This record gives sequence, C-alpha cells and structure tokens, in this order.
Amino acid sequence: MSSTSAAGSIAAPRPRPFAAVFWGGLLAGIFDITQAFVGFGLLGAKPFRILQRIAGGVFGARSMQMGWTSALLGLIFHFTIAFTAAAVYYVASRKLRVLVDQAVVCGLLYGEVVFLFMYFVVLPLSALGPAHFNIVTYITGPIGHTFLVGLPIALSVRRFAR
Repeated sequence: MSSTSAAGSIAAPRPRPFAAVFWGGLLAGIFDITQAFVGFGLLGAKPFRILQRIAGGVFGARSMQMGWTSALLGLIFHFTIAFTAAAVYYVASRKLRVLVDQAVVCGLLYGEVVFLFMYFVVLPLSALGPAHFNIVTYITGPIGHTFLVGLPIALSVRRFAR
C-alpha cells in the first residue's frame, strides 16, 4: 500500500524483506520437494524415504531406521535450506540491484547456482557424501532448480522488496 504526501505524489512502497524471504522460500521449497517426489517416485522412491534421505545429510545411513522422526526432520531441513536460499538472494539483492531489475534471468541463474552449491559443496560435506547422479538428478537439478527454485525466489524478492 502506498501513501500520498500533501503534494499528491505517490511514495515508493517499502521493501518487505520478511514477505520476500517467506514467499520465495515457501514456493521454492514446495516446488522443489514436489519435483523430487515426482521425479524420484518414477524410480520407485516413496516420499517418506525421500524425506528420510534428506535427513541422512545429518544422520547418515541411520536416518533410514529413524522412522517418522527422520522424515519430519528431513522436511524441516529441506525448508530451512529453501528459506536460507531465499534469504541469501534477498540480502544480495540489496547490493546488486540487477537481481531485482532482471529477476527472471537472475533467478534462473540463481537456481543453477543453488543446485551446484548443494551437489558439489553441501552434499560432499554431509554424512551422505557426494551425490550419485542419474537421469532424474539431471532433470530435477540443472533444469528443475532453475525454474522451480531460483525463479520463484527471484520473483518473490522482486515483488516484495523493490
């Protein structure tokens, strides 16, 4: 909502960082986990096991024996990563205005950066070790992360943080 001054000019809307990070992280998290459930589901993986595998980044192979605890923690870890990715983009957008002005291109590139960071930095350092690539990884990673992670984050930041 914008306000008008006594002279009748319209003031620019205030940036809303919480909304930018919340909506960007929520949408990216929902889209990303959905693509994982669909893509890896085609290989026979059940959503419950996918969530346990996410928790395996902290707990290693024993996460598969932890039942609902590790599945719930996997979901929490997943959304924590999505909200963190949105927060990083938001903070960077305060200094690099191109991230807001060219949100579509920058969002697509950011999705790829998030994928590369997760697969080549985070996973190798996790309790699971380096990622094992298959056809689903190539689709959900480089392709899915661009449109389903980076783009919603960038568009949310553009919408709420101008």
